[in-house]
Amino acid sequence: MAEAGCTLINKPQETVGRAVMTHNAFAHIFHFYGLIRRTAQFLANNKIDLVIVCDSPAFNFHVAKQAKNSGIKTLFYVAPQLWAWAPWRIGKLRKYCDKLCCILPFEQDWFAGRGVPAEFVGNPLLDGLTQSDLTKARRDYSGFNPANAKIAIIPGSRAAEVGALWRPMQQTAINLRKKYPHLTFVTVAVDEATRGALDSTRLLEFRTSYAIDSVYRTAGECDFALVASGSATLQVASAGCPMAIMYKTSPVMWHILGRWLVTTKYLSLVNILANRRLVPEFMPYFRSVEPVVKAVGDLFEYRGRLTKINSELLSIVQPLVVKKAGGTVAGTALSMLD
Repeated sequence: MAEAGCTLINKPQETVGRAVMTHNAFAHIFHFYGLIRRTAQFLANNKIDLVIVCDSPAFNFHVAKQAKNSGIKTLFYVAPQLWAWAPWRIGKLRKYCDKLCCILPFEQDWFAGRGVPAEFVGNPLLDGLTQSDLTKARRDYSGFNPANAKIAIIPGSRAAEVGALWRPMQQTAINLRKKYPHLTFVTVAVDEATRGALDSTRLLEFRTSYAIDSVYRTAGECDFALVASGSATLQVASAGCPMAIMYKTSPVMWHILGRWLVTTKYLSLVNILANRRLVPEFMPYFRSVEPVVKAVGDLFEYRGRLTKINSELLSIVQPLVVKKAGGTVAGTALSMLD
């Protein structure tokens, strides 16, 4: 954004580096409250025509409230996932949001039906793709040989999720290789620093090459993927790559709080969009990797199922490719300035 001419009131590395989820956020609470105070002062002391808040509802609800208090219109880009948990916060969204830009197709009707002016704009992760790319990603697994399969390992971009999933993903790979000795693996790291951290904590039995910030390309070159839950699953899906999805959390926090808050039948974006268990999801994953190993091994022996998964993954991401989020959101923002 700085390269596009934006004036930054906070160093991006201070915010991005603190991106965490669930109970891990408590360690950074004072930093973010300080940032909220600075943002409020900026809105109060400057003439602002429109506030666009992007993602992170826990932080952006505070920003939107300050904008509303200052009489400034607010556009939410990326809808808070109230349909998955905390639906009672819809009143707060109605109060502070003048326009909501959704990146998942079903969200438009869900939010509009609850009094929030919403529009599906496409998905920014897939803006660069075309229908032709989806056609090229179709695969026939009838000749697939699991003995020579290539598997992508995608442990996520946040330090907390990488730290939680890297070891069990390696253990899964090691166990799979016992059954299929010629499997090869490529691990996607968000940047060189993360690559170094991953390699320094690599288990001796696990051998892998690395790719930097290339989820889509790597998934397109692999037969299967182990993926951290999140937006990367959509990139893997758009490459037509069958996958197993993992997310690790505290068993105590899940049983006390998480399982009561989550309202969706499925937890991964891919299965939510498919409205069924299209790919195996281990969310939350706690301890044993054996169920993951078994699920992947079963798919490897069922080639027709892999072909079907490839086709259905491409079908569920097609609506996300048709619209181009960047241009659509820019047009919506300009219309709000009239």
